[in-house]
Order: sequence, then structure tokens, then C-alpha cells
Amino acid sequence: MPHFLDINKTDPADLRAMLTRAAAMKSARAGQPRGTPDADQPLKNHMVALIFEKPSTRTRVSFDVGVRQMGGQTMVLSGNEMQLGHGETIADTARVLSRYVDLIMIRTFEEDVLLELAEHASVPVINGLTNRSHPCQIMADILTYEEHRGPIAGKKVTWCGDGNNVFASFAHAAGQFGFDLTFAGPPTLDPEQVFLDEARARGATVTIERDPVRAVTGADLVVTDTWVSMHDSQSAKERRHNQLRPYQVNDDLMAHARPDALFMHCLPAHREEEVTSAVMDGPHSVVFDEAENRLHAQKAILRYCLGL
Repeated sequence: MPHFLDINKTDPADLRAMLTRAAAMKSARAGQPRGTPDADQPLKNHMVALIFEKPSTRTRVSFDVGVRQMGGQTMVLSGNEMQLGHGETIADTARVLSRYVDLIMIRTFEEDVLLELAEHASVPVINGLTNRSHPCQIMADILTYEEHRGPIAGKKVTWCGDGNNVFASFAHAAGQFGFDLTFAGPPTLDPEQVFLDEARARGATVTIERDPVRAVTGADLVVTDTWVSMHDSQSAKERRHNQLRPYQVNDDLMAHARPDALFMHCLPAHREEEVTSAVMDGPHSVVFDEAENRLHAQKAILRYCLGL
């Protein structure tokens, strides 16, 4: 079953084919009104279930629009509307949904929910986000980098902040796409060692650097994310802010990157916290191209999973 669960679980040739198709689909739509359907309708007569246990803006809209552009239909389900893992086992939910829909996308908290759903579904499952990874976002990020600067292989990507789920997928991608990755953040917020070890085992250079200036020096791409989760307590937010303040991406820090370096953020951003507005709106930033490319990358992922 061609699930899309994590970047490190997908063959590099398939990942590259998805990006090539995403770029082609984006080019084919250039200049058309937003509501215009794609010329070919590969998802015609297909139903896609979009499950959201976590709130979402970009993931929900981009998947919904992408399916509709390709001629399919969506069924959007929230955690409050389902008995996922509560009144009914995840395995049984997977079996039932597989009788109704052609593909399931889920944005959830625990990775185990995603994995159990995929194990028991007889249709493809896409990881829209878990607490451990966010592969669709990084596919969009690589698409964005390459449309602006060419192949990402051999480039230096620097992450500033918390070693969270988005960083984990960057580590997966470093091993699959062949770029170097530097993590800049406090030791209390280091990424899981398994993510670093796997990327290194695949030939990527992965570095932990506590000095943000040294980390960013010579970077081709600088990336950050919000410092706090929507579910963090106020005291936890304050602790994180105190630890991460030295890693704010601002003009002074970006000055140490390459002159043509790009800046990315998966959004939503807390301006003047993890990144300043001067950087967000400045010449290095491609954050809104990055947000748009969630649509195109995910359309290619949908087609890959459905064999279309």
C-alpha cells in the first residue's frame, strides 16, 4: 500500500518524482483563477477523508482545495465528530473508513494513531502531521527551495529553535535528498537522537551548534518555527521563550548566512518572537511561496498514493 507516512519511509526516487510532478502541476495552473479545475481530473470519482484531531489552517485548506482541483471530493472530520481510539478502536475505524473512501489523510497527536490507522486501512494513508513529524510540510519546503535556487543536494540548511516535529522531517529529508543540516538550539530542546543518527547513516552531515551565529554562517537556507505549542501552559511558554530567545531569526543573524540565502517558516508565525517582521517580509523570505506550495506538493503526494 503506497502510504505517505514519513519522508524516510518513502523511496528517494518516488520523492523526487513527486516534486517533479508538483512543479509541473503548479506550472500548468499558472495564471488561472483559483477555482479553475485541473485540465486532467485524476481524482474524479474519488473520495478523500480528511481527519483533524489537531486544529489546522494550511493543512485543511490545501488538502481540500487540492482534492477539489483534481476532481475529487472530500469529507472533513474532526476529532469531536469521531470515536477515533475512544468509543471504537483505531483499527476498526480504519477498516470502516476504507469501505467508504479511497484515501485517508490524518492530522493527529500521537504517531501510534497514524501507524495503527495505516496498518489496518486497506486504502492509502497520508501523514498530515503528528507530534513526531510533518512530512508534507518539508516536501513543500524543498519544492520551494528548488524553484528559487535549484537542487538542494549539497546545500547547508540551518534550523534555529526547538528540535520539534518539523525539524525531524527536515532530518529525514537530509538523508533522502542529500543536503547538510545544522541544528541551532538549547540542549534542553534537542531533537531525538534517532533522527540525527538515521540522517547520518544515509550520508548526510548533521551538526548541532549552540552558537546561532556559527550555525547560520554560510547557510543556504535558514528555517525556524514557533517556540510554543498551542497546548503549552503559560509557565511552559515562558520557559521556552527564555531558552530560545538567543535563537531568534533577525536581520543581524541572517547577515551571517549566504547573501542569497532563503528564509522559511511553516507558519503560523509569532512575529517578533522566533522571527522578526523585518525578516518575514524581507528579501530572504519565501514563506508565502512555501505556504502555497503545500497545495502543489500535496497534490503530487495524493496522486502518488492513489497511483494516478
